[in-house]
Amino acid sequence: MEKKFGVYLCKGCGIADAIDFESLTKVIKKEGKIQHIKEHDILCSPDGRAMVLEDLKPEGEGINALVIAACSPRVKYEELDFPNCLVERCNIRELVAWTQEPKGEDTQALAEDYLRMYCARVKKSELPEPYETECDKTILVIGGGAAGLSAALEAANDGYQVLLVEKEAELGGYGAKMYRQTPSSYPFTTLQEPTVIKKIKEVQSHPNIRVMTSAAIEKIEGQPGLLDAHIQTNGNLETIRVGSVVLAAGSKPYDATKLAHLGYGVSQDVITNLEMEELAKKGRIVRPSDGKAPQTVAFIQCAGSRDPEHLPYCSDFCCLTSLKQALYVRQQNPEAVAYILYKDIRTPGQSELFYKEAQSDPGVMLTKAEVTGVTQGAGGKLLVNASESLLGENVAFEADLVVLATGLVPVTLDAPVINLEYRQGPGLPETEVYNGFADSNFICFPYETRRTAIYAAGGVRQAMTTPMAMEDGVGAACKAIQAVEHVAAGMAVHPRAWDETFPDPFMQRCTSCKRCTEECPFGAIEEDEKGTPFFKINRCRRCGTCMGACPERIVFFKDLNVDLIGSMIKAVDVPEIEDEDDPVFPVRIIGLICENDAMPALDAAALHRLKIDPTIRFISLRCMGSFAMEWIKIALNNGIDGMILLGCKYGDDYQCHFAKGSELCAYRLTKLSETLDKLGLEADRVQQFQIAISDFNELPQMLSDFVARVREIGPNPFKGL
Repeated sequence: MEKKFGVYLCKGCGIADAIDFESLTKVIKKEGKIQHIKEHDILCSPDGRAMVLEDLKPEGEGINALVIAACSPRVKYEELDFPNCLVERCNIRELVAWTQEPKGEDTQALAEDYLRMYCARVKKSELPEPYETECDKTILVIGGGAAGLSAALEAANDGYQVLLVEKEAELGGYGAKMYRQTPSSYPFTTLQEPTVIKKIKEVQSHPNIRVMTSAAIEKIEGQPGLLDAHIQTNGNLETIRVGSVVLAAGSKPYDATKLAHLGYGVSQDVITNLEMEELAKKGRIVRPSDGKAPQTVAFIQCAGSRDPEHLPYCSDFCCLTSLKQALYVRQQNPEAVAYILYKDIRTPGQSELFYKEAQSDPGVMLTKAEVTGVTQGAGGKLLVNASESLLGENVAFEADLVVLATGLVPVTLDAPVINLEYRQGPGLPETEVYNGFADSNFICFPYETRRTAIYAAGGVRQAMTTPMAMEDGVGAACKAIQAVEHVAAGMAVHPRAWDETFPDPFMQRCTSCKRCTEECPFGAIEEDEKGTPFFKINRCRRCGTCMGACPERIVFFKDLNVDLIGSMIKAVDVPEIEDEDDPVFPVRIIGLICENDAMPALDAAALHRLKIDPTIRFISLRCMGSFAMEWIKIALNNGIDGMILLGCKYGDDYQCHFAKGSELCAYRLTKLSETLDKLGLEADRVQQFQIAISDFNELPQMLSDFVARVREIGPNPFKGL
């Protein structure tokens, strides 16, 4: 489109008290080359918005490319968003008015630089256009347990077609094997029939749900909205087109044969909590060895859980299950006694009421203890040995039956269930910190995985109770629906769920170096038989990692590319140095910041009115993975004294919204020192720091320390050349 530019300056929230608007207007006209400039006392007000809308009319000014110089783009999004226009938000409230001394020389220079930068940006940006593609909105649910049933019903009730695939002959998973379920409604004291039974009936009778049992996913290929699921059922292979996937394949009990020290496999009368449930469902709890009803039953909590030698985590459901099963014993035989030996009892939320109900039963004895072993005792009894009991001493007692509260592990730990034909492998990524569970928390949001439009729910995501799994299924279904709707609209799915841009590479210059395919965190780039990369746009999260990875700089987004950010850097006014020996020479530093952590941290610092060094000009990036080494060259060649990069924290428990962005940026910088040394420049001029949103109070000192280091090094020798 032919652009007609306008700059709109907000004077509210203390901005006019900190900045000289007359001088600012002169800079916009002379250096920004934009003549249409308007001010308003409160630009986000109905009156301020109406002023802008009037200018957008073709019969009015016909403005279609706007710079809104006001508050952070993280706020007032709807009030300062205008239809069918290119809008660039220039933050002079948080980054200038709220973090600098009012009317100071440095404050004015900072504000003017931001307007120079954003005038350059709006000229290099283009109005995004959605990526047009066909899209199937069928939701595939893998797994017919509590989470899968809930996911299927949620999507079907919202009007979507659902394909539910279950590997077993019957639906219900472990929930259907339960005799009774812990209460889910007030007063939370009475055991109830498993709710999955009702869910099974609803699913089987729902007109929008197709159920395939005794079925397995042979493979899934394609991209969101265009996924082809190849499903084996009773020897027949069927290919079905779907739009998104809920992976609710569930979990399984930890292998109790690894717990021989607790008597499993040594005595028939040591069983797991699942085996106890099956006994109760048959109608009578008996000792497997002789078929007699037990008089004393010992429940050993955390059997293999919270143990670095087995499962380091809590499986969440075990405590409630043992309390429930202790009541089974008491209800079958009021003279029987149930002992529960625990490391800690965990019954979150309203389940605490059920805990108190079981605790008040005189035949249920609970004690804190570390069980050290279970051995065969006299007369067919089992001898339970424990230490660190509430009595403060080692104890031993006899039991007729021992029940091990074994934890849960995801079914995908042994082999992929989803079988994706994907660049990054057939299953969902797993990291050590998740102990084999799907990486559905890696970007701070549940359900979302590194496979766009594939969402983990229930026991495959983390160990959880049946009610929690049902809620999980609903949440994952909502994300699956969001995915197909966004794909159909040509938008990114998440976390930039509004983004209509997409990578548009200039392939004539591609050298097939494969850096983009190797660094893309989401497998959005494949390679043809010649090794030439091509995009599966529907998988793309729009992080820009491919742009930062490409040495030829051929990847473009309409509002993000190497030239665009480079133009913003070039627009900064770099003052001349009158005395090179002056220790307080005028410094100019570029700060490239992640929009997901560093940018909110800066906003939070501003809200607390913390002072930020005025020598730094910040430019937000979608992700530090989009960082291009070219920007360092541009900055130093234009006299910038240093560059600070603020990215998300990374490591085992990483929080990057795009999985590897900050880490990839750090890797690229490892190659920088040698280059700068060859140019006679100090490597310390460019540094990266990790920061979380909660670190906002540490940010001012971090920035000041970096500026001090740049001053110590001295001015950029390329300044003025």
